[in-house]
Amino acid sequence: MKLLTLNTHSLTEPDCEAKTKIFLQAVLEERPDVMALQEVNQTAGGEDVSTVELLASGYMECPNTMPRVGRDNHAFRTAVWLAEHDFPCFWSWVPAKLGYDKYDEGTAIFTRRPILEVSQFYLTRSRDYKNWKTRKTLAVRTEAGWFFSLHMGWWKDEEEPFLRQWETLSEVTAPLRQEGDVWLMGDFNSPAETRGEGYDQIAASGWEDAFLSAEEKGGEITVPGAIDGWRNAGELSGMRMDFIWHRGSEGERTWRVSRAGTVFDGENRPAVSDHFGVMAEYERRE
Repeated sequence: MKLLTLNTHSLTEPDCEAKTKIFLQAVLEERPDVMALQEVNQTAGGEDVSTVELLASGYMECPNTMPRVGRDNHAFRTAVWLAEHDFPCFWSWVPAKLGYDKYDEGTAIFTRRPILEVSQFYLTRSRDYKNWKTRKTLAVRTEAGWFFSLHMGWWKDEEEPFLRQWETLSEVTAPLRQEGDVWLMGDFNSPAETRGEGYDQIAASGWEDAFLSAEEKGGEITVPGAIDGWRNAGELSGMRMDFIWHRGSEGERTWRVSRAGTVFDGENRPAVSDHFGVMAEYERRE
């Protein structure tokens, strides 16, 4: 099973159209089983996609999703293009906040297998759509387990600290882990290089970092320098803050990671965002 996560930056990314084509062609060639995408945007107040078109694209609506999927929604366009190129997927998207005062910004998940259940959860206390710190996660269940697409806040944020968001996420995932496997995929805004903060909190909670567990490793750094949210952090030579975490029922190691590393990093395919993607290949243990 091949998993891919990427903070796409989508409509806010310079040369968005050209980079989207690179991304789509790579997906077609790599053929991931599950993709978790963050910063998946659409123009606020734009034209809605009809229900008929959405269903035809493989869309699975998450309850209470507002605003609706727009015509220029990055996930919708991705789904349509992949279907037109013989790689149809099931997918869902939820908006979390208004980004840059003009985009409905959210997260998306694509799967090759049918989506059996879809949910969304606030990670922050804030529910204000116009508050840029509002965070929400999208989760889908397939026959393999639960998959979360996450874009979390910062450890030292005084209003919406990472630790409180993690505690909320832990409460949500605890009953799901009793049922089977759970994967957390996305931009955690918690560099693996920083001790005593978000990364260590997740690892200490029993989650398995795909990159560290991989039998074969590729690129490691997922953010090469200063980006929005980190421009006041001083000189940055690169950070690993995008992850794929797994935890089985009662801590069981039901899967092994044969390979993990970065993609869209300038070496393993051209960069398409201010983040590099992370890809991991899982195989069931005998």
